[in-house]
Amino acid sequence: MTTIKALNPKNQSKVNKAVNALLRYYELNNLRDNADGEGNERAYKKYNRMCEQAFDKYLNYLTDLPKREQANIEKQDN
Repeated sequence: MTTIKALNPKNQSKVNKAVNALLRYYELNNLRDNADGEGNERAYKKYNRMCEQAFDKYLNYLTDLPKREQANIEKQDN
């Protein structure tokens, strides 16, 4: 698991939640890509929906953070 240290310690739990949601999105995205590569349309639709939900959750957690923390997560994500 990737850990990102928050710039302000009081935001650490929110940063952790955002990072975990982003990691979940990446896992689901890999599953979606595999299903697409295999031509399994049913699994692709399932994982696509789950990807959308995971990314929405990530964005919700991100909006609860100050801009500096958002930039820190985005910078370290690359």
